[in-house]
Amino acid sequence: MYRRDGYRVSTDNPMYELVPYIMDKRYDASNSITREIDMELLQSYIVKCRKRGIPMNHMSIIIAAYLRTASQNPYLNRFVMNSKIYARNHFVVSFVTLTPIKKASTVNKIYFNLDDDIFTVNEKITAAIENCQDKDTVTAVDKICNALVKLPGLLSFTVPLLKFIDKHFWLPFTICHASPFHTSLFVTNLASIRVGAIYHHLYEFGTTGVFVSMGQPSKKVIKNKDGEFEERKVMELGIVTDERIADGHYYGQCFREWMSYLKHPEILEEKAASIVKDPDIKAKNPKFIVK
Repeated sequence: MYRRDGYRVSTDNPMYELVPYIMDKRYDASNSITREIDMELLQSYIVKCRKRGIPMNHMSIIIAAYLRTASQNPYLNRFVMNSKIYARNHFVVSFVTLTPIKKASTVNKIYFNLDDDIFTVNEKITAAIENCQDKDTVTAVDKICNALVKLPGLLSFTVPLLKFIDKHFWLPFTICHASPFHTSLFVTNLASIRVGAIYHHLYEFGTTGVFVSMGQPSKKVIKNKDGEFEERKVMELGIVTDERIADGHYYGQCFREWMSYLKHPEILEEKAASIVKDPDIKAKNPKFIVK
């Protein structure tokens, strides 16, 4: 079935096609895992960037590393809708941002090219965060939420209708663009409110296949490459995935690759040399949307 936000994929593995029908709900297909980031390595890189006049931040490095991983592992950019597997025709990240209005929060959505380098990722994220500090700023997410709550009597009708259309037909891309739940990756930085990493649920509405929470950094005793124990500052990532878009072996490979970029973020300063295309897209000439 055609969708405005993705292309139908078809694999040669019957089990892969069958699983979305057995586990037809995203919460039923959710797997959780924790990964630890060496904050001292990231902080060292941030200091180097700032000496060059580049205001780098932790979230930018984490997202840039994930983006590079997804550019080489296209299954990370898939989603399941109505028990069918799709390859997303764009790459977008939703992330929670605090605002100055009554210490509330909003959700930003940023579109990336799969070959974006870490500096481009950082510029887009920094601009979005700074934009939210303006009290007059209203994001696309805020606009659609404000429009819906102005019709309280219709919420019980409108939301189920949107979910039905999204599942059986397709939503206009303008709605998908405004919806934080239609995203390649959802990130929440709980370190900003001094909370540890959690396993956040995957929303049944929308197309979110991977959710990452960044926890409050803490010191832990770990074994280094020389086999000696030492105290290091680490950040836990609570990761929840939809197992229907990739199996455990694939996810394991992706997370090892993701962590390797986080250990050597300087690799991300160059654009990806090549992009690995999804091998199972039915469309002859699939187009990639960049906002």
